[in-house]
Amino acid sequence: MSTTQFGKQGWTPARTNNLSGKTFLITGANAGAGFEASKILLEKGATVVMLNRSDDRSKQAIDDLKGEFGADARVTYVKMDLGNLASVRTAAEEVLATVPAIDVLICNAAVAQVAKQEFTKDGFESQLGINHYGHFLLCNLLFDRIEESKGRIVVVASMGYNMGLKTIKFDDLNFDEGYEANTVYSQSKLAQMMFAYELQRRIKSAGKQTKVYVCHPGASKTSLIRKDAPFVTRLSWAIMSRLPIVQSAERGAYPEVMCATEPGLKQQAFYGPTGMMQWTGPVGECKLEDHPLDEAIAKRLWKVSEEAVDSTFNV
Repeated sequence: MSTTQFGKQGWTPARTNNLSGKTFLITGANAGAGFEASKILLEKGATVVMLNRSDDRSKQAIDDLKGEFGADARVTYVKMDLGNLASVRTAAEEVLATVPAIDVLICNAAVAQVAKQEFTKDGFESQLGINHYGHFLLCNLLFDRIEESKGRIVVVASMGYNMGLKTIKFDDLNFDEGYEANTVYSQSKLAQMMFAYELQRRIKSAGKQTKVYVCHPGASKTSLIRKDAPFVTRLSWAIMSRLPIVQSAERGAYPEVMCATEPGLKQQAFYGPTGMMQWTGPVGECKLEDHPLDEAIAKRLWKVSEEAVDSTFNV
């Protein structure tokens, strides 16, 4: 059964203290939950660095945020395409050259429900490549800077982790056989979770201080469902999004902001809405199934991921 340790109302941004002097990096922050998280953090006085693919959308997002919070709002962006490992490396270099301290990295960006098999620039199936491999490399490249701040990494996963194969299809990671949008998306989010929990274990073994948290946004009105998603998925979402079972993008941002700011959270946990089917409701700790915690599979995934991105994690 889902629980919340924050009372009947669950966690809300009212619990967050002033964040002046703290720097938050957010992937995919020019729309949806990432944009709403940026708003909450800026309202609390934080510095926000967006890591986004689109120049135009990023500039518009910054204009909108400065229009709301004032011209001196501390928000910038670095261009980064998670589907291009060279772009991730270039963005990380820029961050390390221009951002002296990273208190929190929020791995928020994602693609979902890609109707037909697509590939990243590096030849990976697009959902696994963007959602998992891109973030895996980014966390690797920025880890030492985050560790210097005794900071946090927040991985935004999905309830989809429990709707697919419940393991990693190592013999066919690109799903050349039996590609199906929901199944492949679910594997990409499971991979992110397994990475996060394995990173927790490695940090503990290495005696380091960075904390890693995993959350999900529930069912939120964001742009995650793309126009090229399967027709049935788009139709179902169009209907669902008009019902009370789907919450606002702002509410969808609460779990990631909570994981980025709330003291005393458990790490081997899964946070998000705790209401019906964990789609909406008070934000708190949700039930976590066993399969994301499979250490043997996680270790194998870690090795495969290091080889795929050609980079060894310093932990």
